[in-house]
Amino acid sequence: MDSVAAKLERLKREVRKEWKAKWRNKLRQAAPANAAEWRALAAEAAGAALKVVLIIALPFAVLVRGSVFIYEHGTRSVWLAVATAGILSGGVITAYAVWIARKFMKRGVRGGRALVIPVAKWVALPLVLFYCGYSLIYLASVHAKSAPVRAYYRSVHPLLRLALSTAILVDRDILITDAGRVPEDYGRMGLAANSRTRHYKQKDGWIHAVDLRTTGRGVIKNRGVQFYFWLMGFDTRRHVGTADHLHVELN
Repeated sequence: MDSVAAKLERLKREVRKEWKAKWRNKLRQAAPANAAEWRALAAEAAGAALKVVLIIALPFAVLVRGSVFIYEHGTRSVWLAVATAGILSGGVITAYAVWIARKFMKRGVRGGRALVIPVAKWVALPLVLFYCGYSLIYLASVHAKSAPVRAYYRSVHPLLRLALSTAILVDRDILITDAGRVPEDYGRMGLAANSRTRHYKQKDGWIHAVDLRTTGRGVIKNRGVQFYFWLMGFDTRRHVGTADHLHVELN
């Protein structure tokens, strides 16, 4: 029995060595042989990563950029703009979910159309409603410089709140340093009063501007955030009032 066990153990070791050698040969064959092949592999990996990022970002971009576009060029009703963009974003999520579900279905089974309504009703719609509700209502204290700034959050224009919440998903260090103001605030800051500032409540009852901290964050992060808000349809200005900051406003 001991001899049989010893033979089995020796056989297992030989099999493991053989498999290891086989996989090492496969890896050597698959590995790029020169700099050009390494560059091609890097470009392919970067392309695949970019596709994944774009796929994930698309529903958020449709929601935020779509609502701003509809608000500025279609209807001045903010809630109609959000609802319309939400439906479009839900359509993107539904398409994703149906595509994934069909991948898990057996070959030859046709059920894509039958999945659309249930997926839209039980997956896409709840996700869009939850995200919009969360974005419009809640701001974590870590993203507000002070309690007064956080208190102003629900007075900020809903489209700007959607954009801020989406940016915070990617950049967890975003800090809102200023939102709503009254004329007396300029005197306390040692600045001349600005009657045209978007930090005041506008005719529609919303505050149309926020300031974001830029100090201590690095050029790439600051430029990335500024580019994001510009891409989503907001006006951005990097300037100094009481401190260096990024001013973001909705027209």
